[in-house]
Amino acid sequence: MSGLIEAASLFAVVFALNVIPAFAPPTWMALSWVGFSRPLLNPFVVAALGALAATAGRIVLARLARVVRRRWLSAALRDNIDEIRESLERHRTLTFSGFLLYAFGPFPSNYLFIAYGLTTLPLWLAAVPFCIGRFVSYSFFVFTASEVAQRLAAEATEAQQYFGLYFILSQLLLLGLVVALTRIDWHHLRTTKRFRWLRAKNARE
Repeated sequence: MSGLIEAASLFAVVFALNVIPAFAPPTWMALSWVGFSRPLLNPFVVAALGALAATAGRIVLARLARVVRRRWLSAALRDNIDEIRESLERHRTLTFSGFLLYAFGPFPSNYLFIAYGLTTLPLWLAAVPFCIGRFVSYSFFVFTASEVAQRLAAEATEAQQYFGLYFILSQLLLLGLVVALTRIDWHHLRTTKRFRWLRAKNARE
């Protein structure tokens, strides 16, 4: 029974971390902490649970982005984002592969799913490769943390030093990229092959 409670608690924590739109601790860090502090747990079970919970949380985040699109984005901004949607729809295999490759790494995915949610594309196209990729990457992090804990007998508090500055800077950078995503004039870029920002007067329409 205690094992089920621990699994449910871990799922709930990871799910919540992945619903938070910004500045939540990275899931790989949280799972590494589990591997570090509980080295006898099966790292692949922890990784699978974490990948499922993270994917579920990101799906909710993407759906929340759709609410933002409907209620707060102007018609001009929605039309602009639809230019991205049309391009992604024509290259679904590339979109699937892109999410898969991205998920293999430790990079933040919150703004990626916010941006994807704004396009209103089918969520499975992002969720399936994300879940696969995150299982692979989480397995690596949890297994590595478990091995370090067992072989070096290090103090678990040392795990708190993981890439704090990297995390903050990456969140700020990706937030800026999402804003830029909505402000680039995608129709003009697609038709003229020239870059320009969406004009302010059109963005307010």
